[in-house]
Amino acid sequence: QKTDKPPKGAVIFIDNFKNTSLDLKHWNYDLGDGCPELCGWGNKEYQHYTKENVFLRNEKLVIKATKEKDRYFSGRITTKDKIEFQYGTVEVKAKLPRGKGVWPAIWMLGHDIDENYWPGCGEIDIMEYVGKTPGEIHNTLHTKDSYGISKNTKITTLKNIEDGFHVYKMNWDKNQIQFSIDNEIGYTFAPKEKSDTIWPFDKPFYLILNLAVGGYFGGFEVDDTIFPQEFIIDYIKVYKTPTM
Repeated sequence: QKTDKPPKGAVIFIDNFKNTSLDLKHWNYDLGDGCPELCGWGNKEYQHYTKENVFLRNEKLVIKATKEKDRYFSGRITTKDKIEFQYGTVEVKAKLPRGKGVWPAIWMLGHDIDENYWPGCGEIDIMEYVGKTPGEIHNTLHTKDSYGISKNTKITTLKNIEDGFHVYKMNWDKNQIQFSIDNEIGYTFAPKEKSDTIWPFDKPFYLILNLAVGGYFGGFEVDDTIFPQEFIIDYIKVYKTPTM
């Protein structure tokens, strides 16, 4: 499904992945297993992130999860310190991996995370999927107010979401954050109170694309017969929302 083109002059960032390699003017690699500061990337995930598991193919970004002997490998990239923005629309066209144990995500963290530790920095989950529960897309906002409590979250059930490419979109302004899939609105977060613990979303955030394996959310039981699995991104667009 084609989506509307961003209005002229409104583009903050677009990557159509038409180069031969990842554009490091905009992207960083996260590498390793998160140790020593955040072993298992804070969720007891199994994968070890490498540069080799992130590559471009046929003008698309591929994040590939593999298993070699008793180790899992995958990829994670971010725009930290390179593309950070406050308010706007994020639109990502992507195809999900499948199978028990995969956990792909399109998400954002507050730019001040190094000083204002999670969840105080805020987290916006534009798309999370776990292979153990097929057909479900998770949208979640992590804040101090919702830490450890599954509020500010919505599961949208879509049969066959694993088939083909779908457009995941997030509209964010000073009043609300709204999520949609293929232009169907799934969840809107618009709290009346905008204190720091409830609404840490009044500052720049950066983007993260990754494919985790296992962990608290992905599940500790992994079907090793599914590998390799690929999370494929056709494009990512960030633009000022027309109403802003």
